[in-house]
Amino acid sequence: MPTQKTSPEVNLSDPQYYFNRALSWLKFNNRVLQGAFDPRTPLLERLKAMAIFSANLDEFFMIRVAGLKQEVEANIHSHGADGLTPEAQLEAICQQLHPVVVEQHRYFEQELRPQLAAAGIRLLNFNELSLEQRTFLDHYFEAQIFPVLTPLAVDPSHPFPYISSRSLNLAVLIEDTVTGEEHFARVKVPNLLPRFIPIPDGSHPNPAREWCGVPIEQVIAHNLESLFPGMTVLAYHPFRITRSADLELEKEADDLLLAIEQELRRQRFGSTVRLEIQASAPIAIRQMLMRELALQQRDIYEVEGLLCLSDLTNLNELPFPHLKEPQWSPVVPPRLQDLERQGRAEDIFAIIRQGDLLVHHPYESFTASVQRFIYQAASDPDVLAIKMTLYRTSGDSPIVNALIAAAENGKQVAVLVELQARFDEQNNILWARKLEKVGVHVVYGLANLKTHTKIAMVIRREAGKICRYTHIGTGDYNPRTARYYTDLGLFSCRKDLGADLSDLFNYLTGYSRQRVYRKLLVAPVNLRDRLLALIHREIEHQHQGLPSRIVVKMNALTDPEIIVALYQASQAGVPVDLIVREMCCLRPGLPQVSENIRVISIIGRFLEHSRIFYFHNRGEAEVWIGSVDWRSRNFDRRIEAMVPIEDPAIAQRLQETLEIMLADNCQAWELQPDGEYVQRRPAPEEPERSSQRILMELAQQ
Repeated sequence: MPTQKTSPEVNLSDPQYYFNRALSWLKFNNRVLQGAFDPRTPLLERLKAMAIFSANLDEFFMIRVAGLKQEVEANIHSHGADGLTPEAQLEAICQQLHPVVVEQHRYFEQELRPQLAAAGIRLLNFNELSLEQRTFLDHYFEAQIFPVLTPLAVDPSHPFPYISSRSLNLAVLIEDTVTGEEHFARVKVPNLLPRFIPIPDGSHPNPAREWCGVPIEQVIAHNLESLFPGMTVLAYHPFRITRSADLELEKEADDLLLAIEQELRRQRFGSTVRLEIQASAPIAIRQMLMRELALQQRDIYEVEGLLCLSDLTNLNELPFPHLKEPQWSPVVPPRLQDLERQGRAEDIFAIIRQGDLLVHHPYESFTASVQRFIYQAASDPDVLAIKMTLYRTSGDSPIVNALIAAAENGKQVAVLVELQARFDEQNNILWARKLEKVGVHVVYGLANLKTHTKIAMVIRREAGKICRYTHIGTGDYNPRTARYYTDLGLFSCRKDLGADLSDLFNYLTGYSRQRVYRKLLVAPVNLRDRLLALIHREIEHQHQGLPSRIVVKMNALTDPEIIVALYQASQAGVPVDLIVREMCCLRPGLPQVSENIRVISIIGRFLEHSRIFYFHNRGEAEVWIGSVDWRSRNFDRRIEAMVPIEDPAIAQRLQETLEIMLADNCQAWELQPDGEYVQRRPAPEEPERSSQRILMELAQQ
């Protein structure tokens, strides 16, 4: 039972009640890394978890650490709700992250690598190879690698070269055999060649069940004499840098597309924020790299063994199905299965007219629902127009191709392409230009306001009337990520939602100061205020002695004003359950502040990306879904939308989904008051309850 106590006034803005968001993110990434350590997980899935940890860390340095460094250089000493200045955050990141990186590499070299070898995946070092294998690699080097390499000397006539972000390099020490002088050179490892080169292994009795390979940088290192004829190679040391990737746009850019293109070109030369180097590298080389790259000691990460473990994803593609999770094929949503049995599989609009339809990816098929929705709209002669937002999509996007087909079929197509989708800017520019060439109305949004909402609308003529079909989702229109991101989407032809989406699209593509929507909550218009009102309504019900409860599932919770409201709810006695995958700045379980708040994070085979918002409302539950996380940027600097679930059966299904997740005792981690996370494990005699596995089973039923 929730507790409700009369307590002295507590200052809920006190920094002690807030976790720092950067440090909270590091805790999230540590939970990802724990998947690599978990013996319950198939071996190649553990390898993938280790690769994801490294890829996540790259982005963290490129954005978050880069931003903090810029603030320090600009002498900014302000702090957030947690009270930490930018300088203090950088120091805390250093203290927290260095030992984790050391442990990651130790575990890979001493635990995962031997286990992989025992399972038939032998990632060898060059000095472990047989004469036959070395001969094979000598020929491979001459034919495939040597022509691509460009050694770059560093001396008074050769300035220190530009080094691209996230590229693997060799720092080479050579001696001139004539003068005896020592020189430094840099050799870049080509990123267009395979990181791990397969090699023959005639010793294995069943080659079909074994893969053998060697890192490409070691092949290059043992052939450096070919690059420096007449010189003696004294030593080589792999290293890697990370550069800032934060876009800096003028708030009043005349041409947003042009401004982003120019910024992407400038971004290649962003400041260096991290150096990863093998621990064996001598101090002189490290000091030279630090000097040339303007780095401090805390920016240096020494590595034992392989660098750039994000490349381990390549090994996950090997044909060893027994070392992976069983393959999952999303099911066709039941109501669409009914259509197929009736022989009307092409008419998704008919099923939407029967009532709202919820789809849950990847448990249910994106192709059979969202993709079919756009495909049919593109070819249906009764469809007059299609409008949608594109935040991220795949490189070979069938959604974009369908929009192009729709325009070629004479339909009016309007698409808002968000050019500022981080790390997808270049891809989105290419799609935007391709769409424009076929006559699609392409809008780019505003320089200081990202369009993050996931919405689509199809306008159709039916019996002499206009009908609007809508899709409002929590995830991108991306068939690739829909296979491993959990997301929700609501299809509807309700008039009020259609009218709201018309108003929202007019706001996005034209000039509008729309402040009132019939059903939607829209940021930055009314979403923050309405969410606060929903929280305070639960507080009021609790004060009246009525039942109350809040359950929220999202990716991140960092907004101080929302956190204060949740603290107030807890102080009033409202039970609050939060399922937050990533950052959470709220401290649960504090007496007189948050003792009625529980926070869990679920890390499983699918990335939890859906957002669900439940408010008890005296038994007349309100359930919402949408694209918004509870972060200040989502409320104030992004276009977001939340939609109420008004179909009782769908609302009940979402409530059951939340309860399944809250009961997870396999992949759920509980946030403690001190900021640590403890993974749940089934008690003796208690059955395992993996929420993702349960949802897969329910989908199959």
